[in-house]
Amino acid sequence: MHLHLHPDNPQARAIKTLVEGLQKGAVIVYPTDTVYGLGCDIFQHKAVERICRIKNVDPKKAQLSFICADLSDLSKYTKSISTPMYRMLKSYLPGPFTFILPASREVPKILQSKKDTIGLRIPDNIIAQTIIRELGRPLLSASLPGDTVEECTDPEVMHEKFGKLVDFVANGGIGGITPSTIVDCTGDEPVITRQGLGIWNEEIA
Repeated sequence: MHLHLHPDNPQARAIKTLVEGLQKGAVIVYPTDTVYGLGCDIFQHKAVERICRIKNVDPKKAQLSFICADLSDLSKYTKSISTPMYRMLKSYLPGPFTFILPASREVPKILQSKKDTIGLRIPDNIIAQTIIRELGRPLLSASLPGDTVEECTDPEVMHEKFGKLVDFVANGGIGGITPSTIVDCTGDEPVITRQGLGIWNEEIA
């Protein structure tokens, strides 16, 4: 199903349709503050496996990440965050960053890497945040497979290509082409492992 949502004031009925679908194991295409992503409820294992099949990856090796509503939500899925770390995260989030952090026991096993880490995001996107808040749980965040810019940015093209593989395409307008900046925070100092849209400030880190 192709759902058109207003980017600044998403329609309650459309959000309700998406959330009810996610609760039943739906896979969706949805906008973030960077690129569109494939998503599902992180606790729906069959949906996670579906996304991995679409991307042709092994769940344990895919290093999948997920998006949270806010820092309070994020803190449930990582081991205790120090005060300096919390301040740093607060400086960058919501925003176009994915932070690699030690996974807590709340993270479903299927999403944990062998290193017991997890990628966490809080995107600055109203549609994504509204879906998560209404769902009450994080959404899986996986990039869309595609060979052209249109396949990754234009929801109409996404619907044509992925419509039979996913249950819903949440159309919030044309998306970006630059992914999030990935920052590994599992060592002594934060390390950028992928430079994306987010600009790192050494003074904040």
